[in-house]
Amino acid sequence: MTEIVIISGSPSAASRSERVLGYLGGLLEDKHFTVTHLSVRDIPAEVLFSADFSHPSVADAATRIRNAKGVIVGSPVYKASYSGVLKAFIDLLPQDVLESTPVLPLMTGGSPAHLLALEYALKPLLSTLKGHALKGIYLTDDVIDKNLDIPVLDGDCLNRLEKQTAYFAELVRKQYSQTHV
Repeated sequence: MTEIVIISGSPSAASRSERVLGYLGGLLEDKHFTVTHLSVRDIPAEVLFSADFSHPSVADAATRIRNAKGVIVGSPVYKASYSGVLKAFIDLLPQDVLESTPVLPLMTGGSPAHLLALEYALKPLLSTLKGHALKGIYLTDDVIDKNLDIPVLDGDCLNRLEKQTAYFAELVRKQYSQTHV
């Protein structure tokens, strides 16, 4: 069983969001979690466009997410919201796929003006899947260098990112230990 599933809503494999999500995965692996990365790019475009709920790639993704002890969902900001391809993917998942699961939302955007996309777009989307969305993380593009091992350049932003990830890991462990005593 996968402990943590990281979902990337970026249509680009080389995006800043993707790089930060990879870094978070490494932090969680260092804390002895098993991490699986899912990307919207893993689902064939025709499956997303035709809303093929029964496609094996959708069923596999839904099973991985449902079995996860914690989920991280990340997306770049597009038009003051998450990516459309992330929404197309989320629309294919069962309505309760995140039920009672801690979820750490992450968004990256070009300016601080898009900060509220986290609160008013991504977190409500995750709550419709019955996930327990945490505070979340928003990073501007200027503090991310996707070519570095530690992609977050700003010390305060990196500290906040690592602190939120540690809190997420603690919550996942606590919730798991309470249900498996």
